Amino acid sequence: MTQQQVYERVNVYDGFEVRRYAPCVVAEVLMAGSFERAGNAGFGPLVSYISGRNQTGGKVAMTAPVIQEQIADSDLHRVQFVMPAGSSMSSLPAPATQGLRLMELPEQTAAVMRYSGRWSEAAYRQHVAELTERVQRAGLRVVGSARLARFDPPWKPGFLRRNEVVLPVEPA
Repeated sequence: MTQQQVYERVNVYDGFEVRRYAPCVVAEVLMAGSFERAGNAGFGPLVSYISGRNQTGGKVAMTAPVIQEQIADSDLHRVQFVMPAGSSMSSLPAPATQGLRLMELPEQTAAVMRYSGRWSEAAYRQHVAELTERVQRAGLRVVGSARLARFDPPWKPGFLRRNEVVLPVEPA
């Protein structure tokens, strides 16, 4: 089974939960284009990196989810793979692909809503709006940009896919 990003469930609300994500290292690329195009284009360099196209030729275990976040109101999207738990900047092979970088992310608290189906921009935006409304009704304060977390390969039927909208909130 594919390792997943480490988190602790902090609280459960109507239609969403709040999680505390552990600090982690991600491999990241920035992609320009539409929501769908950027997400698909970003996957290739990231999977190449973990498959051995890096400075040492070493493989890195696949993890879930693939994370995508639009940068402000631009056509740029940050696409990330979370590295396996326990990874550090010094334990991972350096990227060999221009534009791919490793970065450490600190602990983060976030509201999360799970949904199934295709990871289209329309579905994503609909779930972001719904989660934002629920978070505000719960009295939580949003402190960052929403992102999409995709857990399944594109060949998996849409109704079986696990997707999540993740919205950073102020820790309780």
